[in-house]
Amino acid sequence: MTHEVFNQVPPLVGHDVAADAALLEGLAREGAGWAAEEIHRLGVLAGTAEAQEWGRLANEYPPVLRTHDRYGHRIDEVEFHPAWHQLMTVAVENGLHAAPWASDRPGAHVARAAKFFIWSQVEAGHGCPISMTYSAVAALRHSPELRAEWEPRLTSCAYDFGLRPPAEKRGILAGMAMTEKQGGSDVRSNTTKAEPLGDGTYALTGHKWFNSAPMCDIFFVLAQAPGGLSCFLLPRVLPDGTRNAMRLIRLKDKLGNRSNASAEVEYEGAIAYLVGEEGRGVRTIIEMVNMTRLDCVIGSAAGMRFGLTQALHHAEHRRAFGKLLIDQPLMRAVLADLALESEAATTLMLRLAGATDRAIRGDEAEALFRRAALAAAKYWVTKRGPVHAAEALECLGGNGYVEDSQMPRLLRESPVNSVWEGSGNVAALDVLRVLARRPEAVEAFFAEVALAGDARITKAADRLRALLASATEADARRIAEEMTLLLQASLLVRHAPAAVADAFCATRLSGEWGRAFGTLPSGLDLEAILERAS
Repeated sequence: MTHEVFNQVPPLVGHDVAADAALLEGLAREGAGWAAEEIHRLGVLAGTAEAQEWGRLANEYPPVLRTHDRYGHRIDEVEFHPAWHQLMTVAVENGLHAAPWASDRPGAHVARAAKFFIWSQVEAGHGCPISMTYSAVAALRHSPELRAEWEPRLTSCAYDFGLRPPAEKRGILAGMAMTEKQGGSDVRSNTTKAEPLGDGTYALTGHKWFNSAPMCDIFFVLAQAPGGLSCFLLPRVLPDGTRNAMRLIRLKDKLGNRSNASAEVEYEGAIAYLVGEEGRGVRTIIEMVNMTRLDCVIGSAAGMRFGLTQALHHAEHRRAFGKLLIDQPLMRAVLADLALESEAATTLMLRLAGATDRAIRGDEAEALFRRAALAAAKYWVTKRGPVHAAEALECLGGNGYVEDSQMPRLLRESPVNSVWEGSGNVAALDVLRVLARRPEAVEAFFAEVALAGDARITKAADRLRALLASATEADARRIAEEMTLLLQASLLVRHAPAAVADAFCATRLSGEWGRAFGTLPSGLDLEAILERAS
């Protein structure tokens, strides 16, 4: 009798991860409804036991650095479990990397965002090189000659792992190295030197404290050239097949993101190519940073959706005190609150992906809106990821605290998007920079918010304008938070069912909320919220 298993939740497999109302509605609204079939195809794969096992194995057996071969030759290679390569193959073949840049079809970047959202729910760590490769094209386009050579390789939908001359590969991946141990986010304090060699190339010498995805084929690197801090393209393997002088010192032992390699590297006269102009490195590489910031928002939204899905599934099958958890009033309030946060993040990330798509195609108004909205969203949505993950884990009780549930991995992974590409203060200060330098972007933001035509939104917008009128640096976090909540509320009023929009406005805008998930006011339609989320 003691070995009879009952009141345990069945595995959540065999479902379509893309069967998500907020995702599918936003996909169509932002101009990528044409991708629905391929989105569902990827969602079905993401829901298989096989794909979930790839995610587990890639984290159970993290990458290993091999600095030398058996004979003592320097090789600087990173070994991965085969599951990592399975995840990467699916991602690249489905165009989650740089493929949208090669498409003229409106909505291509939105479709890619939706796929990134779906596949990140299987395993988040491998999204790093995928995201870097996506964002690299934005920086590369500052140099037409380099773009002509490298962009077709980056946009290829072939995953071709291994260190070989890029010209011999069917597709390549890109990474980034900006920060150094003495400066961190203060990249202008970088000390890596770039010496012109007289043939159009430079020799880079220095140390990078964080090199994202060191197994990639090319890297975008900041270094001090004669004309000032500049951006460079540094290949791992030179055209003649020799290894470039990029030495991997060690892999970082990270809290989460363990399937993915991050390294400290030294350059010993490594050959690199100037991207953009000398002295304008930050302006050049910031194009790449802004694209990866979009993926930080998408990744956090994906984590919220995954946590919500697991919590709902558990509550729909687990019984306690004579009822299913989903029928317990307090659990229903927690789940509904988690659903509100998840839908707001999903709807916002799709709006930002739509703005990105249209801005790339020349829409200046969308570019202005995106400049203000993305800076704020990167701050707030990524900040909500860890608290959402912790609450979703708790919905599973002790079962959520063990590795088999996947919830500990979600919780460990959740802070990375807030730290990556500028931690909280950096992102919040970027919002202030927009306010000071691009007032037209701020007006574009308020124009977007006003489309809701809702008194609650108008009142909150007036409060925000009053705050902006006397803002100081110390207000940066509050401003970024209130901007994001206001935008999310406006989007939900316009596009979500009234039950969702009303609950979000009551809690996030009107203050009818406690300090933890589940502290909702009475009178909300929780049944409608939960039905939509399920």
